[in-house]
Amino acid sequence: MMTLTYCPDTTAADWLLRSGTPATQLTTFGPASFEAFGRLRFIPDPVAPGQDEADADIPAGHPSDTTQARRALRLLARFTSTPQDCYFCVWEGYSDIPLPPNVRHGPLVEIPHRRYALLRGALHDIDAWEADLGGGQPIAPPAFVWPADRRWCFVSDVDPHWAGIGAEQAAIDTLIGDLQLDVVPAHPAEEQPLYR
Repeated sequence: MMTLTYCPDTTAADWLLRSGTPATQLTTFGPASFEAFGRLRFIPDPVAPGQDEADADIPAGHPSDTTQARRALRLLARFTSTPQDCYFCVWEGYSDIPLPPNVRHGPLVEIPHRRYALLRGALHDIDAWEADLGGGQPIAPPAFVWPADRRWCFVSDVDPHWAGIGAEQAAIDTLIGDLQLDVVPAHPAEEQPLYR
């Protein structure tokens, strides 16, 4: 049984669009209003111009994007008063996440160039992400996650090799200091490293 609930009322995501953040920045870091930002690098940044992601030096046993996202979200749980009330967005274009027809054809969160199904649940529901949405198979992490108190925003767009996180400085410092994650400070308005 799925622990997350589909939200046909998408007004909980209105704050994303109302933030006035440029679309490209919004879909990679979330609203620009946070005190600090970081990038969770799922794989290392490219080391040469025009490098292809397939040529990245990734060690054997490297954790999946979703495993890394899960750890970051568990750490972010310390920085919200509403860990039992969180929102998760699933990009409609993910081929590995088969959204039910009622969700696929129902109201979706619309941001320029992207549409998402909105789900609601507790932050710990990320532990059942693959079971609930991927039939137990590896799938992409959530495109957006934020708690109801909006103390932070986790964003994992389909194109970059990293997830952007906006939060208070202490939360970003905690992520950077975690030895199991590769998180670096980021400035969302600046150009970010990308693979070809």
